[in-house]
This record gives sequence, C-alpha cells and structure tokens, in this order.
Amino acid sequence: MRLVIINANILNELGEQELSQITIEDGVIAKVEKAGQLGQENAEAGTQVIDAGGRLVTPGFIDMHVHLREPGFEHKETIETGSRSAAQGGFTTIACMPNTRPVTDNPDTVRFVLQKAEEAGLVNVLPYAAITKSELGRELTDFAALKDAGAIGFTDDGVGVQSAQMMKDAMRQAASLGMPVIAHCEDNSLVEGAPVAEGIFARKHGLKGIPNESEAIHVGRDILLAEATGVHYHVCHVSTEQSIRLIRQAKQIGINVTAEVCPHHLILSEEDIPGLDANWKMNPPLRSRRDVEACIAALEDGTLDIVVTDHAPHSEEEKAKGMQQAPFGIVGFETAFPLLYTKFVATGRWSLAMLVQRMTAGPARVFGLEAGRLEPGTPADLTIVDLNVERTVDPCVFASKGRNTPFTGWKLKGWPVATIVKGKLIWNDAIELAH
Repeated sequence: MRLVIINANILNELGEQELSQITIEDGVIAKVEKAGQLGQENAEAGTQVIDAGGRLVTPGFIDMHVHLREPGFEHKETIETGSRSAAQGGFTTIACMPNTRPVTDNPDTVRFVLQKAEEAGLVNVLPYAAITKSELGRELTDFAALKDAGAIGFTDDGVGVQSAQMMKDAMRQAASLGMPVIAHCEDNSLVEGAPVAEGIFARKHGLKGIPNESEAIHVGRDILLAEATGVHYHVCHVSTEQSIRLIRQAKQIGINVTAEVCPHHLILSEEDIPGLDANWKMNPPLRSRRDVEACIAALEDGTLDIVVTDHAPHSEEEKAKGMQQAPFGIVGFETAFPLLYTKFVATGRWSLAMLVQRMTAGPARVFGLEAGRLEPGTPADLTIVDLNVERTVDPCVFASKGRNTPFTGWKLKGWPVATIVKGKLIWNDAIELAH
C-alpha cells in the first residue's frame, strides 16, 4: 500500500517550513523530498494521494500520560473513544495509566488493554502497569511478567507511593529490567481533603489547600532513590517551582531523571479559576502565577522534557458534584496543540519547532520509541495541522466522552485536521485533503 502526501510543509533542520512530498509504503516512510509534481492523474495505480495544501505536516504527536478509563470506568471513556479523541487532537501514540478497575497490575489486564486498542484500530496505545498491587502501596507487582505482557513502564499514577522503601525496591526491580518508573508525586499527609492549591483561591472560598511541598517532597525523595538505584525516573505532571528546582539540580549532576508538564499548568493559574466550577479541578491543582512561569521557563530550557495532556475524562454528573466532591481531572487531547500554539507560538515566545519537538521527538527520545521523526524507515505516523484556521473550543463536538474542560469558549488557532497512523488516514477533518 502506497500513500503520497503532496504540498506538505514540514519543519527542516533549521526549524523552517519547507514545502515537501512524503512517500509512504506499507506503513513506513519511504521518502521525504522537496515538493514534486505528483498528481492523482499520474500517480501509480493503487497509490493514495493526500494534498496537504501547504498545511503543516509533523510527526504524529505523542502523549505519554493519558487516562482511557477502561476497564471499569467505561461511562467516563473507553479505549476506543479515547483513541478517537486522541486522533482528533493529532496524537498517534498514547500511553495509558493503570488506575482502572481492575487496576492494570497483572499481565491479563495489560493484554486486555492492548487487545482493545488493536480492535479499535486507531492510534498506538502503550499501557503502563502499576507499581503496587491495586495501587495500594503495600506489595510490588510482578514487574518482569508485566513487561513481558507489553507494559512500557511502572507507575501508581493517581496516588503517590508513600513508602520510600517500597519506591526504592520498585526502582531496583525496574532498573534491572531496563524499565522506567513514572511517579505521581504527592505526600498524602499534606493533601487529604484538599480540592485546590493552597493560595488565594482556597482562602477566598474557605477551602483546604494542597501545598507545593506535597509534590516537591516526593520529587526530592525519588531523585535520591533514582541516584541510588540507577533507574530511569520520570516525574509526572510537574506543577511547582520547587519540583523544578530539584529536577534541574538532579539533571546537572547526571541523575537519570526526566519530567513532563501539562498545557493547563503552562497556561492557567489559580487566579484564573472563575468560581467553584469543578471543570477547573485537577491534580496537581492550578498553582500560582509564579509556578506557571517556572514551568514555562523549565520547558524552554529542557528541565521539563515533554508536554503531556493527563487526559482525564469524567461524566457530567460526577463533575456537577462541585469543587469539594467532584473527581480531579480535565480532558486534554483535542485542545492541547491549539492551546500551546495560540498561547506561545502565535505570540512569538516559542518557535514552532520547539513546540513540535516537545510533543514528538522529545517523548520518543525519553521513552525510547521508534516514533517522533519524519525520516525514511520510521513508522508513518503523521499529523496535518492547519495553523491558520481559528475555532472556538466546543466540548459538544469532542470525540471523548468527557466534556470536562476549563477552556470552553476559547478561540484558538493551530487545529489538527488529519491524523495518519501506520500509513493509514484514520481521521480527517478537511475533506478536500483526500483524493
């Protein structure tokens, strides 16, 4: 099977857009060359032609922190609806967290996730497995068996591993298998019952606050444990200036630590929360403007390696319970790139190349994936983006079952319009692309 994308603007080594033609054969990129004259009328028989019309074509976006909710919470999302939502956001590879029911803490559940993803036939789904059984922090899972079943790393995302000894033992095992430990950093003794960050908003509304040190204490502890064990330690959804300071220092002395940040922690602070609307409730919570600026600067200088969405769908009924009782989390797939493009690239703070790198080659490098590049011999996972079209965020048109977003009504540019996985056009929002 042969697919040719003509009139594709790709980013060259200088970060400049260059009109090009991409030839894909049997799901793999065969050639990337300067724009040719290929048209449907002179294409070889059996060749599909996509005319990108001068739009940006990038490696498919990679999201290494998502919640697909299946098994157990199919009313929130399924592997199929989540994969479809990811495709509409331009993501071709996603890594799903194990805090399902049952928890992904055994080989059968890992295989179930992989089977469901294959049946959906959409994006590449990479499952994480839990560090501890049922994510209770009491007993380690069988890391070797989980790796053999297809898990790509270990995390108790949703809860922090409270015992330092348990985390050290986990890191030792993961290191022996050449696998990463991905940590949700949160000291439970400092956060119980708190729905928002400690700060202006919490005081104004009489709410208990989540302090910055609740995250940073675990980051600091785990960096020391990673140094002792030699494991690849990856920090989830970093949100505080203190955590960033610790990660920066660890990198400077050669500890194998990487870290991620979410669009909402780069764009929103607690000062933006309009009221007690639980669509603004997430974990980690929205922090101070100072923390936001620290996150932005850390992504710019490489202290934070990659962007993730932490896509966390919930039902409208659950989110209607209010700031105190509603679950944490917002959806993120379908707004991630337009939010960051509009906020940082269109305003001139970031180059387009930097944003694309943090969402493609960056995560591929951190997790050793064969994706994230537009080069011959690599998987033909691509995203076509219209940088000029402006749309208003409307949760009603999301492919996700989740509608829980604080960005409703925002006018954004830089919308993905087509997603190609393994050389197959799996989603297309611009009918004129396909010939």
